[in-house]
Amino acid sequence: MELSIVIPAYNEEKVIVATVDKVYHFLKNNFKSFEIIVVDDKSTDKTLAIIEKLPVKVLRNLKNHGKGYTVAKGVKAAQGEWILFMDADNSTDITEIVNFLKNIYSYQMIIASRALPESNVELGQNFIKVFFGKAGAWLIRTILQIKVRDTQCGYKFFNHSLKFLFEKLTIERWGFDFELLFLAKKYNFKIKEMPVKWVNNFDSKVKWYSYLKTLMQVFKVRINNLLGKYN
Repeated sequence: MELSIVIPAYNEEKVIVATVDKVYHFLKNNFKSFEIIVVDDKSTDKTLAIIEKLPVKVLRNLKNHGKGYTVAKGVKAAQGEWILFMDADNSTDITEIVNFLKNIYSYQMIIASRALPESNVELGQNFIKVFFGKAGAWLIRTILQIKVRDTQCGYKFFNHSLKFLFEKLTIERWGFDFELLFLAKKYNFKIKEMPVKWVNNFDSKVKWYSYLKTLMQVFKVRINNLLGKYN
């Protein structure tokens, strides 16, 4: 199989149909073989009932775990040579993958970035989120020594050879992104950061206080590494 798309979903009844429809038709027109995996993180709305009627493979969590756990569950089930996980609101459009494919012979992981000069960010976030986002990015680069300007954009494309990294993740919620990138760097995989068009979703599940909780997990990653938990 050429490509697996993993979409974590929690209370996404308003957007999931449109996102899956666009992803499905794009893949059908551009790839010989593909799969779309939607993982429901114990939604309390109609998300699960909706995705069960869509042309996707459905996985479900028996309790709410968080985005990190949910993405990892989907990735572990993925069969594609290349895997992309993306947000259920399609904030970074599936068509951005076209530019990513140009780098597959030079890099094992290619990630979307909202922080590069060439990036096109529409409907930007409020001041508080922007402030914590920039401060967090600086802290992550400093503490974890990751040379990536935007670790948290939920659009990451990688070769199936990186799947074992998801077995090593210890963070179940938002901090899994920088833990994953730290592990990719630790195991000497080549990472490419790419500019994308990104549209803010004002119904985002990420609240301003989530940034503070997530940043504390930066130190957990560093401690885990010192204790040899990633070996």
